[in-house]
Amino acid sequence: MASTDTGVDADKNGSPAAGEPEDTRSTRDTHDLAGLEAGLDALDSVPAGRAPLRETLVRKALPPLAAVALVLVIWQLLVWAEVAPEYKLPSPSGVWDEVTDAWRQGTLLDYIWTSVSRGLLGFLMALAIGTPLGLLVARVRFVRAAVGPVLSGLQSLPSVAWVPPAVLWLGLNNSMMYAVILLGAVPSVANGLVAGIDQIPPLYLRAGRTLGATGPRGARHIVMPAALPGYLAGLKQGWAFSWRSLMAAEIIASSPDLGVGLGQLLENGRNNASISQVFLAIFLILLVGVAIDLLIFSPLERRVLRGRGLLVTR
Repeated sequence: MASTDTGVDADKNGSPAAGEPEDTRSTRDTHDLAGLEAGLDALDSVPAGRAPLRETLVRKALPPLAAVALVLVIWQLLVWAEVAPEYKLPSPSGVWDEVTDAWRQGTLLDYIWTSVSRGLLGFLMALAIGTPLGLLVARVRFVRAAVGPVLSGLQSLPSVAWVPPAVLWLGLNNSMMYAVILLGAVPSVANGLVAGIDQIPPLYLRAGRTLGATGPRGARHIVMPAALPGYLAGLKQGWAFSWRSLMAAEIIASSPDLGVGLGQLLENGRNNASISQVFLAIFLILLVGVAIDLLIFSPLERRVLRGRGLLVTR
């Protein structure tokens, strides 16, 4: 009885039973190994070919287009139902007339370019300042204790609060715009990098030091690549703060020398009591934000995830 129980227990644990023939055990081990290899190959396998263009367009373009169409339908239904007077809720056709008028006058692209050029240049300056600052805060304990809380406080401060002092310090010019963008975006970029570095496994840093990657070399070859996911999240947030800061500055500060950006277009619509112009400015601001994310940050994020084996290429 004792030997029978032992054979049953061994069988339950996957070990060969006491009286099992050698050939049977060998065959079963071969099948187990083959199954394990097949499972690992299935996990590591990546489809060789890319999806057809038509399938890609249907999968990626159709959902957002359907969402936009649904919003337009609901919007038009609300206009027909007269839930609000026309001076509060314009029709889609009224906003489209504003688009066509601005296009015929040649001002539509000027509105967009004025704001986009400022926003991108300000974001690049924030990137150049926030990246080394984030490295310094993350790697030097004294700097983190001194500067870390200040960065967190600045990140929580509304960007619009910087517009009045920037106007008084620098005047109504582009320098004021860039100052507001930097004060809004640099803390987000730096804090994103700090968060990414804090999530690096200590083993990576020890391995880097063992291989001689210390100081700037360690930051370039070990710290920055390992912290890239968190850093990328900080960059996306930094761009969002850059864009919001710029819109706040353009709405509050107006001057002929500054030109007319999207924020100033929004303020002009309010001053002219033109709700169609206000809606046009809002949609253009939203459109630029979505376009920057789709054209820059989403491809970069997919590339980072794919390089870490977290995204299957299709």
